[in-house]
Amino acid sequence: MVLENIISPENAENRPGLMMILGAIYASLAMFLSYYIFQAYSSIFMIFLTTLAAAPTVYKIMKTEEEKDLTDMEERVLLKEHAKALKAFMWLFIGATLAFAFWFVVLPEGMSNTLFHSQTSTISSINARVTESIAFDEVTDASGEITGHVSNPAAIFSKIFFNNVKVLLFCILFSFIYGAGAIFILIWNASIVGAAIGAFVSGSIDALTQTACGPNAGTTFCAVTSGIMRYAIHGLPEILAYFIAALAGGIISIAVINHEFTSRKFEHIMLDSADLIMLAIGILFFAALIEVFITPSLSFDRQVYTECISWFKCGLA
Repeated sequence: MVLENIISPENAENRPGLMMILGAIYASLAMFLSYYIFQAYSSIFMIFLTTLAAAPTVYKIMKTEEEKDLTDMEERVLLKEHAKALKAFMWLFIGATLAFAFWFVVLPEGMSNTLFHSQTSTISSINARVTESIAFDEVTDASGEITGHVSNPAAIFSKIFFNNVKVLLFCILFSFIYGAGAIFILIWNASIVGAAIGAFVSGSIDALTQTACGPNAGTTFCAVTSGIMRYAIHGLPEILAYFIAALAGGIISIAVINHEFTSRKFEHIMLDSADLIMLAIGILFFAALIEVFITPSLSFDRQVYTECISWFKCGLA
């Protein structure tokens, strides 16, 4: 296949910026092919086609990492080597996400609604579940009478963390069964994040049209950067954890395919994969803490955006 020979694993690891460009190209091509061939189901087919394009490169990188496990590298050195592959995966994700967000904003509304129908429905469903599942503690006065409720951060953290762990387990499973199969889950997440960023930017630009300032280059920059930061603070660590888990599952999968589970080096592979999975869970724990205790206080959805707009002497209507 042509796409699998565009970039080698060595170039992908040493020049990860190329992966961002490829991620954007893969996502963009997939969107337009899906819309004009499978229009009614384009929101799903564009994920499948993006995955189809990215899978060969991702699989080659995983195979390269599995070969490193067969060497006598120390675990600390091996983890540093895996970091190169993870950087390439992250740039691929960022490229696809930015492409999805860009096209969400610039395409005609009807075309955008069709292409991102499943994504926007998923976002609405997630928001509804989050609103319903937020736990509250009762506030009482000295007489014991209930005077109000406050949110319970510990309960919210628990729900977010264990839900993310569930996604992580699916990444391991998909990667183990299908080789680079976890890339499908991650591209799906890229499309959801891209749609969420695009919706925020579109809403911000619509608000700017009602002001004297208007959507000029400076205020549009505020909308774009605020939309990205709103999801990047806790989102990027989560995605990194998923890629680490996918890499662990892929390494085990390739070792089994090569029948290396009968060799003594398979113990080294399993130890390395276990370290990767534990690292992924630790990062997810850290990301959940950020999402619950830090991101809400930053209020990127309004406060930072409004402050940025003020630099251009333009208030929101």
